[in-house]
Amino acid sequence: MKELLTRAEYAAIAAELDLPSAPFIDGRYQAGTGPAMPTVNPATGDRLATVASAGPEDVDRAVRKAREAFEQGHWSRLHPSQRKDILIRLCKYITRNRRELAVMESLDSGKPIRDCETIDIPETIHTIKWHAEAVDKIYEQAGPAGDDAVSIIVREPVGVVAAVLPWNFPLLMLAWKIGPALAAGCSVIVKPAEQTPLTALRVAELAHTAGVPRGVLQVLPGDGPTTGEPLGRHMDVDMVTFTGSTETGRRFLQYAADTNLKKVVLECGGKNPAIVLEDAENLDHVASHVVNAAFWNMGENCSAASRLIVHNAVKAPLMERIEARLRDWKTGDPLDPANHLGALIDETHCAKVAGYLRDGDAPEGLFITPRVYDVEKDDPLAREEVFGPILGVIGVASTEEAIEVANDTAYGLTASIFTANARTAVRTAREIRAGTVTVNCYGEGDISTPFGGYGQSGFGGRDNGVHAHDQYTEFKTIWIDLTDPRDGDTVG
Repeated sequence: MKELLTRAEYAAIAAELDLPSAPFIDGRYQAGTGPAMPTVNPATGDRLATVASAGPEDVDRAVRKAREAFEQGHWSRLHPSQRKDILIRLCKYITRNRRELAVMESLDSGKPIRDCETIDIPETIHTIKWHAEAVDKIYEQAGPAGDDAVSIIVREPVGVVAAVLPWNFPLLMLAWKIGPALAAGCSVIVKPAEQTPLTALRVAELAHTAGVPRGVLQVLPGDGPTTGEPLGRHMDVDMVTFTGSTETGRRFLQYAADTNLKKVVLECGGKNPAIVLEDAENLDHVASHVVNAAFWNMGENCSAASRLIVHNAVKAPLMERIEARLRDWKTGDPLDPANHLGALIDETHCAKVAGYLRDGDAPEGLFITPRVYDVEKDDPLAREEVFGPILGVIGVASTEEAIEVANDTAYGLTASIFTANARTAVRTAREIRAGTVTVNCYGEGDISTPFGGYGQSGFGGRDNGVHAHDQYTEFKTIWIDLTDPRDGDTVG
């Protein structure tokens, strides 16, 4: 990745963008039958484009085209190495267009351009490439059937997949879904969040140019009732993979129960703890990770560590370092690479987050600067997913109390532990009910490690790693009887 540009250079790119404005169905942009949907720059309030949303008729058409493409086998039956080559070609197209995609992402979501350039775009490319490279190296299996039979366990693509995306990481979550799903041979219909449809539409166009056949990757912009629910209830959709709120995730489970019992994989909310124990070393290092964990991407992150559970013995010196570190985290124009934080996604969400502010604090437009508050363990800031730049700090007197407070939640997505004792680290990590636990750092693992949660944070599968491929495939057993039928009747 090249060095960051200047604010003026990013603004010049923004001025020249040709923004997509219609659903991408069957290899081309087509007029949607749903209502016109404005997409707005959260930082300025300016309308970027008016996108024709996809109505139920468009959903039916996209599913029909996806099914036709799947049954024709131009993608689903293609040799895995050939799918790999096409997906790697897509990565090359994304790389060539990375600056335009980064600016488009920043304008559409309010994300700081520095994150779009240095995190989201590189990770999007890496994710798709990783899954492409993995797919022709995932072996099928032979079971232990004995001398009289051969059992073969084969993988087959699950079919038509609906991928429903959130607005906080539009490109990266797109990659998390389409990387393994396309690599497996599925046909994929993407419903981006209604607030952030632009980059998904552009990537679908690039994928078609790269050689992904018509009908295999389609994008339907729209809201939940108009587009999302018809996808969730469609009888010819085989699977829904969803990232977003727990409330909306429940609906997709209900849609599946009411219709064809399609597979559903949910990656939902979190109320993630960062636990700092009494023996934590290098509090400057700890403060750096806590600030990043709580405020990266304006706290609009399902794995944000919005609960700091800190031993009382180190609380005061740690808080001093956190406050000092926050002075470097500037909030402002997302296209200015000097800013670490941009705007919240829209007025509705900003008002929700502002409801947690205290001491007379208030947003400026859709911008909320980072806030840190001392809270009790039963405070709403300690229990509810804020999804904004607010950190609740809870003091504890022991490791046992820290574990108890950390697990006192309906969620279980991620957690972080800071301690100098390896034994304490491992034992505490084992006690925490979360899908990912990091030690002496904040993070989500990497593309090779499964990502998902316990409790109300997840259901049905994991993103990332080879585990992600499992959810987009069906496992079929082929049993071959080797006994000689001339030896008489056999059973089994």
